[in-house]
Amino acid sequence: MTKRDYYEVLGVNRNASAEELKSAFRSLARKYHPDMNKEPDAEEKFKEINEAYQVLSDSGKRATYDRFGHAAFDSRAQAGYGGGGFGQDFDPFGDFGSFGDIFDMFFGSSTGSRRRESASHQTKGASVNIDITLEFEEAAFGVEKEIEYSRVEICKECQGVGGKKKVACPHCRGTGEIKHTQTSIFGSIVTSRICNFCSGKGYVAEDTCQKCHGSGKVKTARKLKLKFPAGVDSGYRLRVSGEGEAGENDGPAGDLYVSITVKPHKILERKGKNLFFDAEVTYTQLVLGDEIEVPTIQGMEKIKISPGTDPHAVLKLRGKGLVDPSNGSRGDQFVQLKLRIPRRLTGEYKKLMEQLAELEGQEKNKKTGGIFERIKEAFTSAEG
Repeated sequence: MTKRDYYEVLGVNRNASAEELKSAFRSLARKYHPDMNKEPDAEEKFKEINEAYQVLSDSGKRATYDRFGHAAFDSRAQAGYGGGGFGQDFDPFGDFGSFGDIFDMFFGSSTGSRRRESASHQTKGASVNIDITLEFEEAAFGVEKEIEYSRVEICKECQGVGGKKKVACPHCRGTGEIKHTQTSIFGSIVTSRICNFCSGKGYVAEDTCQKCHGSGKVKTARKLKLKFPAGVDSGYRLRVSGEGEAGENDGPAGDLYVSITVKPHKILERKGKNLFFDAEVTYTQLVLGDEIEVPTIQGMEKIKISPGTDPHAVLKLRGKGLVDPSNGSRGDQFVQLKLRIPRRLTGEYKKLMEQLAELEGQEKNKKTGGIFERIKEAFTSAEG
């Protein structure tokens, strides 16, 4: 592929001063540096910019280029001249080192330092998520249960070293980094990179641990007793600090999250901290009043029906609901009365009903809308 004119690459005229060349180079290098620009051709453009500046920033090379163009350097390389030729092994980053080093010079931070800190920085371990199902009564009153799950732990055989013992890395001499001194247009620059041999740890393990195979960590089954507070419901999640997976570089362990599902009660309906129960009653209980027993989570409780109570009335048992685990308050239980209509009547029962109907007719002439009329209407509707 034909190379573009170096002046065109840098966007300057052929009479540009050294300062203008430097300014153009710095601006374009920032724009196309691969650490900043993720476009597919950014790296190639960056190499092209760097190559152009290396030639034009050198007065001797620039004079040669102005006279002979790209061909001068190619012919010199093929003829064995080492001064200005590039040849097949030309490194467009020659005096600058890696992308990270150039990035450091321009933006005032050390990529090497960031990577080194990342390699040695204490990192919290990953969280572990498990599910558990509780019986309704367990959730209502609270329960302690033993759970079992798997997590990544520090290998006890080698104490996380990965081998029998730690020895200083022979490549970085225990520092975790490799330093390079480079000469550039900005002067002498010392840069640091993470040691690839020890991954920045500064040590290597001798005699690989057979249990963890050198990783320093193993997958382990763990049993743990947990207390589930009274009143938890489906959708609640319990967090247990420090019971997750092991951290990196002696970092803290992650957390354990237990997602809860509660089985429904056989006869009680739950809505938050309140409970609901449907109680069937007869019209005579509604008319005359009565005292009935209804089930609660604490056992059977008596509730009073006042004379003349409407069908479908809702009665409340205060404090017979569930505890709200967030604030400790207790809900109520609501009892909805359901009128029970007899499906089959004995002769005597039917006779009594007819007498009641006659009485209701007399009452209707005096006052409409009474309890007997409403019960009769409910009864007639059900029978129909």
